Amino acid sequence: MQVEQSKVKYNFEYDNKVKVCFIGAGGHSFRNIYPTFQYAPVDLAAICDVNAERAAAYARQFGAKAHYTDYREMLQKEKPDAVFIVTSYHPDGRVQATDIALEALRAGVHVWMEKPTASSVHEVQQLIQASRESGRFAMSGLKKVFFPAIAKAKEIISSPEFGTPSSIYVRYPQSMPEFSERSDLRKLTSLLDHVYHPGAIINYLMGKIGTMSYEREPFNGGSVTNMRFLNGAIGTLHLTAGISGSSPLERLEVVGNGANVVVENGVKLTYYRNANRPAYGRSASYLVDDEVAPLHWEPEYSLGQLYNKNIFYLGYVPEVLHFCESILAGQPPQKGTLEESLEIAKLFEAYRTTPEGTKAVINEG
Repeated sequence: MQVEQSKVKYNFEYDNKVKVCFIGAGGHSFRNIYPTFQYAPVDLAAICDVNAERAAAYARQFGAKAHYTDYREMLQKEKPDAVFIVTSYHPDGRVQATDIALEALRAGVHVWMEKPTASSVHEVQQLIQASRESGRFAMSGLKKVFFPAIAKAKEIISSPEFGTPSSIYVRYPQSMPEFSERSDLRKLTSLLDHVYHPGAIINYLMGKIGTMSYEREPFNGGSVTNMRFLNGAIGTLHLTAGISGSSPLERLEVVGNGANVVVENGVKLTYYRNANRPAYGRSASYLVDDEVAPLHWEPEYSLGQLYNKNIFYLGYVPEVLHFCESILAGQPPQKGTLEESLEIAKLFEAYRTTPEGTKAVINEG
């Protein structure tokens, strides 16, 4: 199993670039999205925000040639190839980026939008339709599937020696209001904002969910969800509301046939290869042969390397690169797609409409 070491280009080294406008000048985009343009084929033409001072400040900081407070005016004047959208929520709890993305697609502009893509299945379907009709790509910031550790886990579980992935466990700290409150979208902002993270991993590694049911605890709003996938595999999503703020957030484990792979805290990857246990009651050593011993990867944080910058190991640069390279190649994105967002939206709607202990059908088998 070979590890491919790709050499990252800097922005100024690209001959061909995507002309980009950016809608949104908030803290998340400042920390995690704008900085990715240093390593992507992006020509940042303009920035828009309702706060004119922030738009101007971001334009100075990140080298945009213009700034606006009206995104429609910006799109009309700048005529970009693509737009990046990182915005917030409407007062009713709907996602602001959904409507903006629809307008951009219909105006003939490719769209990268931060998750959550939308607050309903119907809205994601509208985006899919608009993308098809316009011939423009739309991609969501499903950064988890671009984590190097998650991408490597996908490679491992797809290998013949791993066997058929039979079960998955995903842990993520997230609460859920009680069922009687879930008709109010405003009370689901946190769940909507964060379910896209574990949902993206589950769909990427295991495919579509067939059915699900869950139980919720009343103390912190945590829950345990059991899933049956269309391919016959099973899974558990443990939303660990109530854990310590000093605790690692995430854990992933996928089981195959005599093998399993574990990702801890998003960066520590261990592949337990197919190996026999030492003979019970007779073995003096727990060590197995080198040929079947576990493989372990984790980054070092001593060198000034790109791989130990958060925008790389958290998937931000890889996803922006994938979007830009897809546009330049004229090929639809293969990850972070609207179809993936649709499956996550189905899971979110199931939580909204299904009482505890009741089986919900997500996709017909």
